[in-house]
Amino acid sequence: GVGSASIAHSAAKTSEPVSEGIVSLLEPFIDTVVICTMTALVIIITGHHELSASFDGGASLTSAAFGSVISWFPYLLVVAIFLFAFSTMISWSYYGLKSWEYLFGKSKVSEYSYKLIFLMFIVIGSSVSLGSVLDFSDMMILAMAFPNIVGLLFLSKEVRTDLDSYFARLKSGEIKKYK
Repeated sequence: GVGSASIAHSAAKTSEPVSEGIVSLLEPFIDTVVICTMTALVIIITGHHELSASFDGGASLTSAAFGSVISWFPYLLVVAIFLFAFSTMISWSYYGLKSWEYLFGKSKVSEYSYKLIFLMFIVIGSSVSLGSVLDFSDMMILAMAFPNIVGLLFLSKEVRTDLDSYFARLKSGEIKKYK
């Protein structure tokens, strides 16, 4: 990840921000390690990796691989891809709005300006080639990664202090453990 999920996690109401950060570590693990590994294993085990050149993209390759084992799976995959795309648009619109508010202030004019720009990009993105959309998205995510990396470097000492304090209080019993 590039640190964008921290925008959503910052909205959580918690007395222990460190515990929220620890919970957030599950997201990339489940997404990358569990889901992507399972998908890759199905593609490899079914032998569809050898046919990958004959598919338009990852979704059609995944659909064919799973469909060769479970005939109705491609229909489920269509629903899953739609839900993933829709939820991604919602989450990135939230991340963008919060960043916009940080940069330009929180007001109705500012909010509606951002929403109008976001909607314009949805229209543009749906009318240009997928490759162009992915290239633009990758460049914007890369542009976002650089300030996040710099921020991590500047805040690393504070994060270390907070982690040490949290684990010391957890060990001493000051923080209640849930089973």
